[in-house]
Amino acid sequence: MRSPIPDYLAEVLDDCRGDEGGAVADYIPELARADPDRLAIALTTPDGATYCAGDADVEFSIQSMSKPFAYDIALRDSGFEAVLGKIGVEPSGEAFNEISLESSSGRPRNPMINAGAIAAHSLIEGRDAEERTERFRERMSLAADRELQYDEAVYTSELESAYRNMAIGYMLRTHGVLDGDPEDVVRGYIRQCALSVTTRDLSIMAATLANGGVQPVTGRRLSGDRAIRQTLSVMMTCGMYDAAGDWMTTVGIPAKSGVAGGILGALPGQVGIAVLSPRLDVHGNSTRGVQLFERLADDMGLHLMEVPPVGRSVLRGHTLHGDADVIGLQGVIGFAAAEAVVRQVVETELSGGEVILDLTRVHGVSDVARRILLEVVRRLTLHDDKQVSLVDPEGILEDPDAGDGVRPRVLASLDDRGGSPAH
Repeated sequence: MRSPIPDYLAEVLDDCRGDEGGAVADYIPELARADPDRLAIALTTPDGATYCAGDADVEFSIQSMSKPFAYDIALRDSGFEAVLGKIGVEPSGEAFNEISLESSSGRPRNPMINAGAIAAHSLIEGRDAEERTERFRERMSLAADRELQYDEAVYTSELESAYRNMAIGYMLRTHGVLDGDPEDVVRGYIRQCALSVTTRDLSIMAATLANGGVQPVTGRRLSGDRAIRQTLSVMMTCGMYDAAGDWMTTVGIPAKSGVAGGILGALPGQVGIAVLSPRLDVHGNSTRGVQLFERLADDMGLHLMEVPPVGRSVLRGHTLHGDADVIGLQGVIGFAAAEAVVRQVVETELSGGEVILDLTRVHGVSDVARRILLEVVRRLTLHDDKQVSLVDPEGILEDPDAGDGVRPRVLASLDDRGGSPAH
């Protein structure tokens, strides 16, 4: 059977193709030559499946979509304390290239505007622009799972008109945010923005962010959970510049735009999305790109605040298996889901002498959920005089020691109830 997803994406592109609002970026001569009719979309899942439609393999410069990745690298290279000491995390409410700093601290307001991004680039490991940009290129190549290169024409064109960014660099040096040569740092930042990517590449890179820093195709860990959480949080509040509030309410996906017409979005645990359409709105965001994201968010229920009711999503139900009460669970269990399990156990009339928690369809358990589930096991055993078993063929709960000498038996399946435990 042919997957319907590419056909759906093509339909979405066709529905948005007629909007010719906005204009290509003209303050960088090379970007002014972009084909305004280019249109592409790509989705990548956490396990590495990619679906594309339109001009998804046409290369263009990453521009400001490089900012979240550079920020993530800076957090890992220089550490949270150093980075947060130099760069704030508050929305600016100003244009992306505004020459301004926090009045109280002298820091750039966040790493998604140019001032903060220039500061973030300076905190990437390397003695000069050449070493920093090579480190950036290598890390982005790992995220895209192919060797990426810089677009020299875009770099040269942007450098020749970089007076405003150079002014920002000197302003940062004056306030002690930059320690090195401002011109060297700005040259490195401009080269970082000239990395050549495709919409397909960007969706895979976005999926790496959505996947907690694990590259979805290779399985290689490229960042840590804390750095990714920090990066996605700043993308959510600041990634779409002074349109961030509108974006949050209508789309609700951590995202970053670029003046070449791309937008990437990373919905944690679900999908990486990238679009391309070079015409920009007054905020510097792709006009049709914003429409594409709005359509996907509406059609697919991708808004970060749109979640299924926990009770129905995690609980598969209560059944009897012989003289045992079986409570089936599914999905990824965090605090709220674990609390729903507790309520199910408390409110269910457990008639048998054994209680079985069936974790066969559980894909992950947070630390707090693990502690809650094991406390349920302990109380059922010691307070309610029940024998408790886990159907846990994948060892999701790892070492299921509930404390006070209570350790449930672990089975590979319900059929093993009378046989040997799984481990």
